[in-house]
Amino acid sequence: MLDLKLLRETPDMVRQALKRRNNPLDLEPILELDLRRRQLLYDFEQLRAEQNRASEEIARLKKARQDASEVIATMKAVSERVKQLDEQARQADSDLEAQLLLIPNFPDETVPVGTDESANRIERHWGEKPSFDFVPKDHVDIGEGLGIFNFDCAAKLSGARFSLSKGPGALLERALINLMLDTHTRENGYTEILPPFAVNSESMRGTGQLPKFAADLFHLEGTDLWLIPTAEVPVTNIHRDDILDMERLPVKYCAYTPCFRSEAGSYGKDTRGMIRQHQFNKVELVKFATPEQSWDELESLTNNAEAILQKLGLAYRVVTLCTGDLGFSAAKTYDIEVWLPGQNNYREISSCSNFTDFQARRANIRFRRDKKPEFVHTLNGSGLAVGRTVVAVLENYQQADGTVVVPPVLRPYMHGMERLEALR
Repeated sequence: MLDLKLLRETPDMVRQALKRRNNPLDLEPILELDLRRRQLLYDFEQLRAEQNRASEEIARLKKARQDASEVIATMKAVSERVKQLDEQARQADSDLEAQLLLIPNFPDETVPVGTDESANRIERHWGEKPSFDFVPKDHVDIGEGLGIFNFDCAAKLSGARFSLSKGPGALLERALINLMLDTHTRENGYTEILPPFAVNSESMRGTGQLPKFAADLFHLEGTDLWLIPTAEVPVTNIHRDDILDMERLPVKYCAYTPCFRSEAGSYGKDTRGMIRQHQFNKVELVKFATPEQSWDELESLTNNAEAILQKLGLAYRVVTLCTGDLGFSAAKTYDIEVWLPGQNNYREISSCSNFTDFQARRANIRFRRDKKPEFVHTLNGSGLAVGRTVVAVLENYQQADGTVVVPPVLRPYMHGMERLEALR
């Protein structure tokens, strides 16, 4: 959430930030609502002061055995007006908060300005793309040929945009999850969390999913629970309303969870296979840092996610998202894009973001430096999206005979299996 003081005192700076994001949000109704709210609070306090003076006058008159009925009658009308002002001020406060929740985070000055992904900036490449003496297949043909995927069965069970893995396919996904968790906890210093997979509305508001992106979420009818779109939501909200000791920062968590997304607005995109699904597995990295630490922590978080691809020997590139491609809550995001031979293209496998104090204001997550608590900076990134990593392994390690070589780093997690072969 944006600092209201910043909006009030420097509205032109906020307008410029919105312009950089290509966001047409009109600030005038919000500023007018803020003025009305402050006027209501002022009028309320004035009448409360009048009430207090009248109470003293009534007490004085009664003590002097004088008639206080006129003052009492006047105060009844004032009391009714105080009640009305209190209700109006509370409603204005609620309306203002609802409007503030719609303002996105400021993009950092290092973020390139642009309207869409064409303006994203490539920062670096790693690894060599594999070469084949045959036409490489995509993961759907590979997986169905091996008998480890059954998309028709998944559609029978749940509908479109779901998958079912079998035998070595299921084992491959579990092996990747374990590799990621072991790497992040044993080598990178993250504490593993196993959070709930359904959270309340307050948790969704805290990380910026609500109210703006309700259509992208799955709501459990008759409850205040939502299926999580990413472990970012429950893990960030672990410290909602907490004040952290500065000496503890940065705090680093990682979590495996399934993720659930309605994919509203993505009709017709990536309908084939495991690229864009309603349910998928992911290992998430979450950090809480001081403002001075957060930018270095973004770089290290991104490096931690890259390390998984390096262990797997998968070629990738790192891209800085432009302002038009930046997520609602993020101040800066690096996308890590893995090379997929079956698509002859790079595809996102991780997004690593610094949200500065945007989420912390919504979720009231602070730290104590001296006496007065300050808002932390929150960061997160995929470390990695598991289904897309399965896709990358299958497509990059496919062989001419339809088998798939298991990357050496995964073999201990797959009972020594060196190659995926067709199920009999």
